[in-house]
Amino acid sequence: MTSLTRRGALLGAGCGVALVAACGALPRPGPNKAEIYSGSVMREGDAFVIVVDDRVNAIASVRPALGFSAAFEEAGLLGSDTIQPGDVLRITVFENVDDGLIVPAGANATSLAEVQVDGDGFIFVPYAGRIRAAGSSPEAVRGAITRQLEQQTPDPQVQVLRVAGEGSAVTVAGEVGAPGVYPIEPATRTLSAILARAGGVTLDTAAAEVTLVRGGSRGSIRFEDLFEPGADVALRGGDRIIVQTDSRSFTALGATGTQTQVPFETAEISAIEAIASVGGLTASTADPTGVFVLRNEPESIARRLTGRADIVGTQRVIYVLDLTRPNGMFFARDFAIRDEDTVYVTEAPIVQLNRAISAFTGSLGAVEAATSAVQ
Repeated sequence: MTSLTRRGALLGAGCGVALVAACGALPRPGPNKAEIYSGSVMREGDAFVIVVDDRVNAIASVRPALGFSAAFEEAGLLGSDTIQPGDVLRITVFENVDDGLIVPAGANATSLAEVQVDGDGFIFVPYAGRIRAAGSSPEAVRGAITRQLEQQTPDPQVQVLRVAGEGSAVTVAGEVGAPGVYPIEPATRTLSAILARAGGVTLDTAAAEVTLVRGGSRGSIRFEDLFEPGADVALRGGDRIIVQTDSRSFTALGATGTQTQVPFETAEISAIEAIASVGGLTASTADPTGVFVLRNEPESIARRLTGRADIVGTQRVIYVLDLTRPNGMFFARDFAIRDEDTVYVTEAPIVQLNRAISAFTGSLGAVEAATSAVQ
């Protein structure tokens, strides 16, 4: 072998090594398939890598339910005249004696125009003292006042009327036709009814989320789910209702049309729909065998997926979707994306190789040009 031939062989071997090294060193949008699989617990990593099929879809595609706590659901409808703290009462007392206890001389009645129920649910009536009013009807309060007064004046007659006040109203805010404060009336004693009174939601109903705040508790429900049997709840005075866009989102990365965070526009979105929403797979670079969904799964789901009873706590799970499999597109269509998922599409191996070749041949061209200039 001549010196020139030996030099060429060494150069060729060096080129091969350089190409292999360049594949890992060149810029790219993220890890390749091999690097993702290396993070599996089977290879001493900290994530479970699971290939999606019908069994996996049945376990992993359960949509976390929004809804209200038992305290909200079990609260009965308020009576149309139930008194609440903050309500204002109009109390009139009639006496049939000349020198009345409360009624001025020469009159047969006196009116206490605005008696507000305090925060503890009580009112104060002269000569009757503190009377518990919250949770009672005006008729029950009338009886309580009468019993106190008749101990001091013969046959008093009492009339109690409830005037809609702060205690019998709710606040509706956010994406509704007419935000404001609304009284709880016979026709608006439920969440769905008060939303209708406030002009309905102004968002796409599929993307609307309703939050109910009561004291220190809160619950949320998707607007469309509110009309399922048993989902609607009774209101209480002081409730706050906020309608806003569904806050869920997923992130798309890798060889897709767009790399971005994507808000949910419908109650459910499949892996196929998620990919389509960011422009699909990039035809020139994407590897359809390497579509991954990264998710933190709760203990119960992780145990069912892996068949391991020793799993404790939330687990990292990487779902693998191979769109080239006979049923791959169906599996992706049935796989439900959840809040905070990351959808990542790897590049085809040939893409990195082509980049390496281009970088290497470009470098050789630069060297040749420099050599020619020197000569």
